[in-house]
Amino acid sequence: MINLINSAPPTLPDIPDGYLNIMGYVDESEVNGPGTRAVVWVQGCLRECSGCFNPESWPFEVNQLIAIDELADKILSNPRNHGVTFSGGEPFWQAPALGELGKKIKAAGLNLMSFTGFTLAQLQSPSAPVGADALLDQLDILIDGPYVESLAIHSPESPVSSRNQRIHIFNEAFKDKITWASDQMEIHILKDGTRIITGFRGQLGLE
Repeated sequence: MINLINSAPPTLPDIPDGYLNIMGYVDESEVNGPGTRAVVWVQGCLRECSGCFNPESWPFEVNQLIAIDELADKILSNPRNHGVTFSGGEPFWQAPALGELGKKIKAAGLNLMSFTGFTLAQLQSPSAPVGADALLDQLDILIDGPYVESLAIHSPESPVSSRNQRIHIFNEAFKDKITWASDQMEIHILKDGTRIITGFRGQLGLE
């Protein structure tokens, strides 16, 4: 795993203002946070953790560009989405755009959660990625810390994937709603026949 504490920020691709670079998206997930929610997997991560669930998310090259407004409309068009989860990749390398998306989501009454490989202390430090504070301001729940294979948890009672990860509840309404389990699997079949497998130890599989 790369030590990011003293590392320079990554060279991000030329993403137009008002856009996100994502790896994938699903509606109506029940294994990536409380209730039924949309999940946005962003593109780009420096950590290269051993046993990473989504190595396809590591490169920072443009994968799928989508306008923030278009993604917000997509999320809100499904009345079964009661919340949104940001995963990746590393969401906080695109914190400014996700913060803007978060504002639109929260204004519509949905809740917001994010995974991150950073710790909360790192995200609150002067060396945090640009826009980290604005994204944190929008979150109801944050799960922080990188996946550590030697500390992996495979339990139907654990919402985190490795023992070093921590759940931070910023909205007290969710203190009794941490009931999902990372060791579950969910399969989404899209209109074009593509399958997205998510939730089993946090894994996102694309075929």
